Amino acid sequence: QTTMTKCKGCTNYCRLTVNRFSGGRQYISGNRCERGIGKEKSKAQVPNLFEYKLERMFSYEPLPAHEGFRGRIGIPRVLNMYENYPFWFTFFTDLNYQVLLSPSSNRKIYELGIESIPSESECYPAKLVHGHIAWLMKQNVDFIFYPSLFYERQEFENANNHYNCPIVTSYPENIKNNVEEIGKGEVVFRNPFLSFKNLSIVTKGLIEEFPELNPKEITKAAKHGWEEMDRARKDMQKKGEEVLAYLEETGKRGIVLAGRPYHIDPEIHHGIPELITSYDIPVLTEDSISHLAPVEGPLLVSDQWMYHSRLYAAANYVKTKDYLDLIQLNSFGCGLDAVTADEVHDILSSSGKIYTCLKIDEVNNLGAARIRIRSLLSAIRVREERGIERELKSTAYQRVIFTEEMRKEYTILCPQMSPIHFDILKEAFIAGGYRLVILPNDNKSAVDVGLKYVNNDACYPSLMVVGQIMQAILSGEYDVNKIAVVISQTGGGCRATNYIGFIRRALEKAGLEQIPVISINMSGLEGNPGFKITPLLLLRALYAVEFGDIFLRCLYRVRPYEAEPGSANRLHKKWAKKCKEFVGSKHPNYLTYQRLCKEIIRDFDNLPIVDVEKPKVGIVGEILVKFLPSANNYLVDLLEAEGAEAVVPDLLDFMFYCFYNQVYKAEKLGESKSTARNAKLGIKAMELFRGAARKEFQRSRRFTPPTPIEELAKHASSIVSIGNQTGEGWFLTGEMLELIHNGTNNIVCAQPFGCLPNHVVGKGVIKELRRQYPLSNIVAIDYDPGASEVNQLNRIKLMLSTAHKNLRLPS
Repeated sequence: QTTMTKCKGCTNYCRLTVNRFSGGRQYISGNRCERGIGKEKSKAQVPNLFEYKLERMFSYEPLPAHEGFRGRIGIPRVLNMYENYPFWFTFFTDLNYQVLLSPSSNRKIYELGIESIPSESECYPAKLVHGHIAWLMKQNVDFIFYPSLFYERQEFENANNHYNCPIVTSYPENIKNNVEEIGKGEVVFRNPFLSFKNLSIVTKGLIEEFPELNPKEITKAAKHGWEEMDRARKDMQKKGEEVLAYLEETGKRGIVLAGRPYHIDPEIHHGIPELITSYDIPVLTEDSISHLAPVEGPLLVSDQWMYHSRLYAAANYVKTKDYLDLIQLNSFGCGLDAVTADEVHDILSSSGKIYTCLKIDEVNNLGAARIRIRSLLSAIRVREERGIERELKSTAYQRVIFTEEMRKEYTILCPQMSPIHFDILKEAFIAGGYRLVILPNDNKSAVDVGLKYVNNDACYPSLMVVGQIMQAILSGEYDVNKIAVVISQTGGGCRATNYIGFIRRALEKAGLEQIPVISINMSGLEGNPGFKITPLLLLRALYAVEFGDIFLRCLYRVRPYEAEPGSANRLHKKWAKKCKEFVGSKHPNYLTYQRLCKEIIRDFDNLPIVDVEKPKVGIVGEILVKFLPSANNYLVDLLEAEGAEAVVPDLLDFMFYCFYNQVYKAEKLGESKSTARNAKLGIKAMELFRGAARKEFQRSRRFTPPTPIEELAKHASSIVSIGNQTGEGWFLTGEMLELIHNGTNNIVCAQPFGCLPNHVVGKGVIKELRRQYPLSNIVAIDYDPGASEVNQLNRIKLMLSTAHKNLRLPS
C-alpha cells in the first residue's frame, strides 16, 4: 500500500511517499533528514557553510516605516540576489527606503507564479522568480526592484571574462514581458541593466536609473553597498579558512558542495547539505575556498562566467588537499554546466580526485543523491585502504599553435553553417592562400558522432559542429598530422564561445590533440601566426556574405511562385558560379561587386512567376539552427512544400548586431570608448558595403531592402533592453519585429533545446508580441538529437493552418 503525506518535523514540510508491506514493514522516501522516518535529526554540529551563507546574505533588519520615508521597495530573493543582496539592502537603506525581501522559497511560492513561466525547459531557480514576484505584488510596495546584471566583479585576473549566466543576466526581462500586472502598469517594476565591473560603473548606472534622487546621495549609498558586499565576501572566505583549520585539527573529511550562489536556497538544494552533514562531514561552499588556489591558466575552456571561475578555483584547491572532496550541484536545464562539468571533472580527476555531480530540479526526492554521496564516500574509503597515492597536475592547457609553416601544407576543416553563404565564402579563404574545406557532412550521422565526444547536455549546434569535425577527421580521408580545424568565437556570454573547448576536448578524447584548432574572433581571444585576417581577405569575405544574403532574399522570395519548376534554383546556380569566380579573383574590385549585385537582383526580379498568394513565414532563432538546413530539419523545404514562402533575415545582420553591442557596452556597461568608436566605424563601413544591394532592392518590384541595425534596435527596445546581448540577444526579438513590420506575421523561432538566451528573447517575448501585434502567429520549435520530428512537424503545420486562415481575412 502506498500513501502520500507531509513531514511535520520542520518548516520544509517534505512530501513523503510511504510504502507499507506485509509484516508491518514500511519504506519512506522523500525525506531530507532523519525526522521524516520518525527519528531525531542528527545532533552532529559539524560546520555547514550553506546554512551560514544563507544567514550571512539575508540577515539584515529593514528600517521601520517612519525612517524609510522614501518608500517601501520589494526585492525578490532569487538568482543574483544570493550574491548581491548585501549591496542592494545597504544601498536602499542608506537612501531611506524600507526594503521588503520576499520570503524563503517553498513550493507555495513556486506555485504562486507558475502561470507566467514562458518556458517549461528553463531551470528551477529561474521558475521560482515568478513566484517571488507574485508574492511581492501582493505586499503593497511602491515598486519592485530586480536589476539585470550583465557583468559581475572580476575576482580572478586570468579569467577570460566575468559575465553572469544568460538567465541571471536577463531574467528580469522575462518578468517584465510575462507578468500581466506588470505589463498592464498595475505594478511598478524597475529592472535596469547594470554592470558590477567596478563601483564607478554601477554608480553611473544607478544615477541614470534614479534621476529623482540626488546623485551625491546615490554615490555615497553605492559606496557603502559596495563595501558591505565586499565584507560579506570576505566573511565567507574567513569562514572557509576556519572550517579548513577545523578539518586539519579534527582529522575529519570535508566536502565542497560547489554550485551557484542561489544553490544555497533550501528549496533548490532540497536539503543536500544537511544530508552530507548527517554523515558527520562538514560542508563548504565554493566561494569560501576559491580565493586560496586560483587555477593555473589558460584552461582548456574559455573561463568566461564569474560564478564558474569560482568553481574552477575551488576544484583546483580541493585537488591539493587529501581531506577535501567536491560535489558539483547542477540545476537541470543549465546549459552552461555542459562546459563547467567537464572542466571541473578534468581538474579533479587529473590529480587523482573523484568527481561527483548531482543534478537537481523541482523534484525533492533525495534517494538518488543519497546513493551518489554514499558511493563517493565508499570509493574514498577504498582508496585510503589501498594507499593509492595521487600526483598533482597543473590545470594549464597548452594549445597547439597554427604556424606559418603549417599554412603552406595543412588542410583546414571548417564545419558547415549556411550552405548558400559558405559555398561562396570558401573561395575567399582559398584565394587568401588557405586550403580550406567546408565539410559536407552536416547530417544526422554527424550528430551521432558529436554525442560520443561532447557532453550530452551541450546544445544541439555544438553537437552538430563537433560531430561534423570528428566524423571528417576519423573518416580516414585526411592526414591527421596535416590538418587543422577552424571555428568562430564571438567572445560573448553564450556557451558558443566555448565550442572551441568542446572541439579540443573531443580531439583529446580521440588521441588527436596534435591537431591545431584556429579561432576566428574579433575579441582578441586567441591568435595564430599562420592564420591572419588580412584586409583583402576581409573584403573578400564581406563580398561573399553579402552575395549569400542577396541569394537568400531573392531565391526564397521567387522559388515558391516560379512559373517553370526549377528555374529559380538554376538562376541561383548560374549567379553563384559567377560570384565565386569574382570572390576568388586576384583583384575583386568594388565596381564589379556593385554590378553583380544589380544584375543578380534584376535577374530574379524578372524571373517568370505565377500570380498566387501564399502565406509568408519568417525563420529566426539561434544562428546555426536558423541557417543550416540539416539542423532545422530542412525547414525552408517543408514550408515551401506546405504552400508557404520562407523569409530568412540576413546573416550580415548578425555582424551588425555584434558591432552595435559594443556601442551599448561603452555607453552603459563600462567598456572603452575607443571600442565604441571602432564599432561605429565598422557599422558605417558595412552599411556602405551593403548600399549597392540596398539600392537595387529598393528599386525592385518583389523584394524588400534590409533594415538598418539602428532601426532593428529601436524595434527591439520596445520589448527588451539592448542589454540582452548573450547569444542572439535582443537581435532575435528585433528580427521578429522586423518581419512583423514588413508584413510577415507568421514566424518559426528555431532554437536548440535548453538554449538559455532564447528562454528570454525567444519564447520569453512571444506573449508580449502577441499582445502588441494580435495577428502575430509565432511558434517556438526546439531542435535536439532527441526531439520528436513528428511533434515539430505538427506544431509547424498548426501554425501554417492559422497562417492560411489569416490570409483569407479582409485586409
